[in-house]
Amino acid sequence: MAWQLFRLGRWSFRHRWTVVGIWTLLLLTLAVGAATLSGRTNDNFELSGLESTQAFDLIKERDPGAAPDGATARIVFQAPENTSLTDPAGQQAVTEALAALTTDNVHAVLDPFTLGAITEDGRTGYASVSYAHSAADLSPADREALETARDIAERAGLTATVGGDVLGVEMDGALAELMGIAIALVVLALTFGSLLAAGMPLLTALVGVGIGVAAIATLTGFTELSTTTPALGTMLGLAVGIDYALFILSRYQSEVRQGRPLEEAAGRAVGTAGSAVVFAGLTVIIALVGLSVCGIGFLTEMGLGGAFTVAVAVLVALTLLPALLGLAGTRVTGRRSPKKPTAASDADDTPATRPRTLGRRWVEGLARYRWPALVAGIAIAAGAALPAASLQLALPGDSTKPADSDARVAYDLISDEFGAGANGPLLVVIDTDQAPDPASAVDTATQTLATLAARPDSSIAAVIPALTSDNPEAVQAYTQQLSTARLATLTVIPVAGPSHQSTKDLVADLRTTLADLPEQTGARAMVTGLTAVDVDISNALIDVFPLYLAVVVGLAVILLIAVFRSLWVPLKAALGFLFSVGAALGATVAVFQWGWLNQFVGLDATGPVLFLLPILLTGILFGLAMDYEVFLVTRMREAYVHGTPAPQAVIDGFTHSARVVGAAALIMVGVFAGFTLTDDIILKTIGFALAVGVLVDAFLVRMLIVPAVMFIIGRHIWWMPRAMDRLIPTVDVEGEALAARLAANGPHTPQNNAAAAPDRSATREPIAQDL
Repeated sequence: MAWQLFRLGRWSFRHRWTVVGIWTLLLLTLAVGAATLSGRTNDNFELSGLESTQAFDLIKERDPGAAPDGATARIVFQAPENTSLTDPAGQQAVTEALAALTTDNVHAVLDPFTLGAITEDGRTGYASVSYAHSAADLSPADREALETARDIAERAGLTATVGGDVLGVEMDGALAELMGIAIALVVLALTFGSLLAAGMPLLTALVGVGIGVAAIATLTGFTELSTTTPALGTMLGLAVGIDYALFILSRYQSEVRQGRPLEEAAGRAVGTAGSAVVFAGLTVIIALVGLSVCGIGFLTEMGLGGAFTVAVAVLVALTLLPALLGLAGTRVTGRRSPKKPTAASDADDTPATRPRTLGRRWVEGLARYRWPALVAGIAIAAGAALPAASLQLALPGDSTKPADSDARVAYDLISDEFGAGANGPLLVVIDTDQAPDPASAVDTATQTLATLAARPDSSIAAVIPALTSDNPEAVQAYTQQLSTARLATLTVIPVAGPSHQSTKDLVADLRTTLADLPEQTGARAMVTGLTAVDVDISNALIDVFPLYLAVVVGLAVILLIAVFRSLWVPLKAALGFLFSVGAALGATVAVFQWGWLNQFVGLDATGPVLFLLPILLTGILFGLAMDYEVFLVTRMREAYVHGTPAPQAVIDGFTHSARVVGAAALIMVGVFAGFTLTDDIILKTIGFALAVGVLVDAFLVRMLIVPAVMFIIGRHIWWMPRAMDRLIPTVDVEGEALAARLAANGPHTPQNNAAAAPDRSATREPIAQDL
């Protein structure tokens, strides 16, 4: 493969304008497609086959006009002091405000007086508005009607606040992207000592992100995708795109300093570092595509979207970067004067000729103190992971939105005045289709729930029966519903909020308590509502996680065995990843759930961690962790294959790669950390966890624990059973076969290719000279 990549890199260098033209045309074409064909995205987290979603389906089947899973809004009204909403003026103001909500998408409006949602002093009450469609499908007129209702109430002297899932925070990642780009530019400029060289990885990454995100946006014109899908694609594409170009560019400069012609240097860089890029990219792609194993639609969308963007980043790094190098000529070859090309140029760059860099001193220290380093590294990683033992998961809700947002204000008002559980009511759907006496079945279920609520340790604040009035018209409507729809709905108000553990336990208690209802009455009961959906999805993710981990880690380990021709290196890499993901989850729990230093990421409230974070973090971070393993250990393997003793090979490989891996990690941390500046809790949580995970993996695991383990095991780290060695194909990531083939074929020095960069030894040498 190294030879084919060498040819690809050399061809791209020679046909620079053709390559640039192809990528430019593709970018423009997809940009036009995104501008003309893109549709809407949504933030709905849906999963079929769960009791909660089955209950929604049953309601829609029996009552086609119902919209149990449609968007909802809550308008909280508050009267001035010494007045009441129950006064004639207050009632009139509320009634007029709610009358303005009527649109084609509004399914039902329940005022505070019908709901009984008014405080004892009469000052505060809330109305509930249900819509026929999800929030993503609502029209601007629906949201304008909410604003009109609020204006009417406020003109009448009331305070009105709108909350609910009908509102959402826009996922504006522009500031995050700018922050990531700024950090990347600084790190790249320090690494290469040239703004032109620093700009190349940025340019190629932006092209890759542009193509990936534009393709995803175009796809939304044909199918509905999660709002997080393009945002995750941007996050990953920018991070890996910069890193992959960084590795190839640094190898290119190293080859030029060995005295190679520019064209051959570009080919060698793509053939060697490009091979590592291909396999590093494959590990990320495997981890992301593996999310489809979960069978959860929105996770599959996010995984495939992210994998596509990573694949584009790999292709851009392998083709567009060498084309740009051809256009730049000698201006990005570094400030160090290159050596004259000789037959022994490969051997000239020896440890003896290299200065004692910080990376070299660090790894030599690890060689002397390998056991203390290993123990210290494991202790730090384990300590950072301890908070993960308290991990609680939940869907993002109004409780975690910014404190000054309407949704958060409405949530807090309802919690303060009516109890936290009022923000997360549970629905108990009674299917009476097989019940001989439907009314009696519903009464039995109601009494069962009332008995559960009467317990001293009950988590139930109130049970609202299906029939709440003695009005003859209400009784007639209730009887008609039982006879036609053959179902009834009870409402259970928990004591605690929707994300509290006691509320999640209550969902299980309700199902256990009502499990005997079919035997007693012939009817069956299903617990649903947004809180129940939250619980069911979280449990489904937990159940599928072992399968996902086995598939992704298994495939990645097989891939790494082929790369390193070793059994222990991939296993060591996978085990080291556990420290990274544990520390990332621990830090996320400490900040988002416990509230430690949460003001630094723009949070003013604590709550459970985003429910999809563990599986999403595992997939993305595993791929990125294997990136660093490939880039760091490949140079160690390269030295070992060329005859260097195993301990010295670790030192030489680390010296070659440590700074470029460190620079790549800092860039990736900056990109991910930038997303903590957004207001969206999903992007904020994912960005923070990935930033911590990459930081720990690159600097604690790959640069401390991994070298220490390799020093302790010695040459046995490269052992592989003979039977496996015969079965696994040879990949030649270290480029040994490529070097032999090039030596046999002679040098490649076209007349139009300058062989050397000008002598700039008098200027400051860039960090990249030690890579």
